[in-house]
Amino acid sequence: MKISRFAIALAASVSFVGPAFAATTALVGGNVVAIDGGAPITDATVLIDGERIVQVGPSASVAVPADAKIVPMKGKWLIPGLMNMHVHLGLKLPSATGNALLNETDAEEALRMAENARKTLQAGVTTVRLTHEDHGIDFALDRSIKAGEAVGPRIQSAGELIVPTGGHGFLEADGAAEFSKAARTQIKRGATWIKIAISGGISDTHGSISAAPMTDDELSTLIEVAHRNGVKVTAHNGSTEAALQALKFGIDCFEHGYHLNDEVLKQMKAKGVWLVPTAVVSQPGAYEFYKKIGSPDWYLDRVASTGKDHWAMLQKAIRMNINIALGTDQFPFEPNGGTTATVAEAELYVKAGMTPLQALQAATIQPAKMLGMDKDVGRIKVGQYADIVAVDADPTQDIAALRTIGFVMKGGTIYRDDANPAEIAR
Repeated sequence: MKISRFAIALAASVSFVGPAFAATTALVGGNVVAIDGGAPITDATVLIDGERIVQVGPSASVAVPADAKIVPMKGKWLIPGLMNMHVHLGLKLPSATGNALLNETDAEEALRMAENARKTLQAGVTTVRLTHEDHGIDFALDRSIKAGEAVGPRIQSAGELIVPTGGHGFLEADGAAEFSKAARTQIKRGATWIKIAISGGISDTHGSISAAPMTDDELSTLIEVAHRNGVKVTAHNGSTEAALQALKFGIDCFEHGYHLNDEVLKQMKAKGVWLVPTAVVSQPGAYEFYKKIGSPDWYLDRVASTGKDHWAMLQKAIRMNINIALGTDQFPFEPNGGTTATVAEAELYVKAGMTPLQALQAATIQPAKMLGMDKDVGRIKVGQYADIVAVDADPTQDIAALRTIGFVMKGGTIYRDDANPAEIAR
């Protein structure tokens, strides 16, 4: 079903008229974090022409054009825009809030997703990967953001989650032919990833997280079809058995990985398979969110029973240097542990064994690499999009500095500036 751009644009128009920026913008006096390691550039100037960065260096060595818009950044630390690799802008969980959305129309969902996209960008997340949305609304929203009709992050999307009948999702398929068609349909709509559910999930009222319900023929065919179309495949998974099956056929990424064992992690390391842990969903900080939405006791019990294995798996994955890209499975801006879910996820990585720099990389250069977007995003570097966030301290020394986000730029346009809110178009 096609979603009208008008519906999405209407949501954006409530609080945003449209971007207005000078041809050249200079962020002056801040400190540019060394995202690849090393020493930061202190008292730096970042010169932006249109959407992209054209010069980065000490202020004394960067000539700022006379007609440039000057944005003071003294005392701030500049980092690349954060990236969140497991997002559902139309999220519905078992809860009172989810029950109220059972009869939501596509138009209503489009409006809700547009508002959540705006909040996501405001929270400093400039790129997301959507890992299931309904009925192609995600592709319509992406087009509207690109056209300037709505406000939100850069989007890559897997379209609808594909599952065997009775699996963890709604787009059901059975047999190799149906899985092949389902994958091709999402690719036709614009999917840059395909997502499948190869095990059960926490929110299921049936089935097991540890099961492996797909046949070899179904799984291998879907992965082959996606790869033949230049599209990567990620799998919702908590099952060791299903993981070993998927690794055999060339899976690119696992979401969650609740119960993955050492053998799975060793194979992931050897094959360069990515992990998007979404640790926040099973750890104590999430209960603030679950209480807010009115989650039932059975759901909270499943979260609690999954959390210990999930945490142990994450610690092992970090020790083994598995490829990790940050994702939350909560709204990126949602409160969690006294901050946003995105920042809380990065803090959990440090608690589980990463250095603050590694955690920041998991939210920037690692997702950019996973998405194949590392030539355009992930660094404050000449030629890249000017996706830049400012915080009050150096997050490579203390990841909690991400709690102080007060400035957000995407593609050279400032969408948040707490120091000068009047500068932002409303």
